[in-house]
Amino acid sequence: MTIDNTKVTQKVAVFGAGNAGLTAAYHFTQQGCQVALYGSAGFDEQIHAISVDGGITSLSQYHGVSLDYPGFEFVDCLTTDIKQAIAYSDILILPVPSFAQVPLFKEMLPHLTDNQTIVLMPGNYGSLVLNQLKKDLGYQALKLTFVDAISIPWATRITGNAEIAILGMKSFLPIAALPASKTDEVLALLQPIFPLKLTALANVIAVGLENINFGGHPLMTTLNIGLLENFPGKFNYYTDCCSPATAKACAKMDKERLAVGDAMGLTLKSELQAMNELYNMDAQSVYELNKTSETHGNVNSAPDSSKNRYITEDAPYLLVPCVEFAKLMNIDTPIVTAVLHLTNAFNETDYFSQGRTLEKMGLSNMTMSEITTAVS
Repeated sequence: MTIDNTKVTQKVAVFGAGNAGLTAAYHFTQQGCQVALYGSAGFDEQIHAISVDGGITSLSQYHGVSLDYPGFEFVDCLTTDIKQAIAYSDILILPVPSFAQVPLFKEMLPHLTDNQTIVLMPGNYGSLVLNQLKKDLGYQALKLTFVDAISIPWATRITGNAEIAILGMKSFLPIAALPASKTDEVLALLQPIFPLKLTALANVIAVGLENINFGGHPLMTTLNIGLLENFPGKFNYYTDCCSPATAKACAKMDKERLAVGDAMGLTLKSELQAMNELYNMDAQSVYELNKTSETHGNVNSAPDSSKNRYITEDAPYLLVPCVEFAKLMNIDTPIVTAVLHLTNAFNETDYFSQGRTLEKMGLSNMTMSEITTAVS
């Protein structure tokens, strides 16, 4: 199952055998890398499926829509042994949901070695949390470089055994290292692996605040939850759930995010600007963007429950940190806070305490100036 050695430029290990993990393994291999793909116990169905033919198929069409990046790529190493996956490369890619980052990292810690680079897609402040966890669990001396990306590069899904559909890909992917002083070094290391341009953000806090899921996912899901639950599978999230009124609410919420970034000395892009740039569009409003995006509008993909990741991941791991930073700087975030109260009620939980708080990020009892220094 080893690919043509004349193409090989780098080895990389991918952790997680979900939509993003399979797509990463496929696309990194297509870039000329040798790849190890790891699936943990209970989440290893695709590892066994891929082993039948040795690789992953990317479809050329899905639901009548022509797709980019079709083909078949062998995967050099398929494993359910986390130690084997970590030993395979010093570049470790974790394209897993935010809630999976901590348990996965705890499994990895005993096997990690100095000078390995851990890339989180999406980051969602994961670098800060894992770095603090490393200290708390007695691995202070372990020299790791953490990298947060704003998201995964692809709009993608698993469509069958060892089979994916890549519905689209961003034009570029913003990232930052922890500490930020290593970002240029990380860009040089990772760029040959990735099939799109990597760009630098100021620090990992900027990465979290620039995640484009912030404005749309939890708020639009909340505003449409009745129809989404009562008529599951009937809607396209972006074209059906965005209306002139919901777009106005999203724009107001986006201003709260931008205000927090501004107070932290960060120059953030509006959701509209970021989406236009990431997907090569020229929409004049968030409403137009949602209605006309070909990447997002081809397949029905709306949540059918408040337990969907648009709430369970984006509320605690994106909205909570924003509120935490806002409180530190005495900035009001009424819409962000309201969405958290509503999603708490939906799921009978308390994201304010369960989400990514300053304490979990290792930033409690610090001033904003001290936080900026800590991530620089």
